[in-house]
Amino acid sequence: MSQAEVASVLGSPNIVSKDKNGLETWIYDKIATEVSYSASKEGLASILIGPRASGAISQTQKTLTVIIKFKDNAVEEFSYHSSKF
Repeated sequence: MSQAEVASVLGSPNIVSKDKNGLETWIYDKIATEVSYSASKEGLASILIGPRASGAISQTQKTLTVIIKFKDNAVEEFSYHSSKF
């Protein structure tokens, strides 16, 4: 895959550098936050005093780092790391 093809699929990299062997290296760092809300009913209390909003909110962050090395304008090697917390 050429550099132009990688850029058209992934967009512009966050960092461009060269490694110790002189290979051009592109680094992509992506972070996403997911928020979810689950509502619950109050049972008998909602019948007696009317419905009330209650529930729980959870938040998760995901990261993805992709490192692509190019030789002669073509992908030589790549690696990635993802995490979720």
